[in-house]
Amino acid sequence: MRLVIARCSVDYAGRLTAHLPSAPRLILVKADGSVSIHADDRAYKPLNWMSPPCALKEGTGDEEGVWTVVNKAGEKLIITMEEILHDSSHELGVDPGLIKDGVEAHLQELLADRIETLGEGYTLIRREYMTAIGPVDILCRDAEGRTVAVEIKRRGEIDGVEQLTRYLELLNRDPHLAPVRGVFAAQEIKPQARVLATDRGIGCQVLDYDALRGIEDDKLRLF
Repeated sequence: MRLVIARCSVDYAGRLTAHLPSAPRLILVKADGSVSIHADDRAYKPLNWMSPPCALKEGTGDEEGVWTVVNKAGEKLIITMEEILHDSSHELGVDPGLIKDGVEAHLQELLADRIETLGEGYTLIRREYMTAIGPVDILCRDAEGRTVAVEIKRRGEIDGVEQLTRYLELLNRDPHLAPVRGVFAAQEIKPQARVLATDRGIGCQVLDYDALRGIEDDKLRLF
């Protein structure tokens, strides 16, 4: 990974145009080829980025200090460096991946065994389906044979929806899987996460841990 802190301006040209005026920013160039530009006040979310596959070209001569990132669609991210404050590269190696807590891992196992919880006719493809940015909790097919990616959380919040969105972006590039839709599954889904998921066309599924385990609720029921 290459870390560059620089005073720069950024222009994006593609399906739309966007401009970031001159300011100090952090630029991350990852081993997968992705380039992202970060401010100091946005948590993990970048101001702008280019996902792989893409190519970075650093200008020379009259264009020295101009970085141009181009993806397969011809969209461009142009970074104009005014002053480089820090530039370093670090070999991080292969990441072992996220180790989920016991409840999340058990929810994944239970849902995979009872995949029909998501709907009649659902079939499991596999658990922990690996992508370039990490494993999708469950990959399955619905009754019509369409691919569905499921992200499982104990508590469903906005960051989980963002994570599933990134997985869907990658999975939909695979012609053997596309089109792929997403399901965000959790024991509890926060209202803001549900709104964001709905806006992105992602379904939401509240999981009953005891029901998945086959434990009956001892409370009186009308039905």
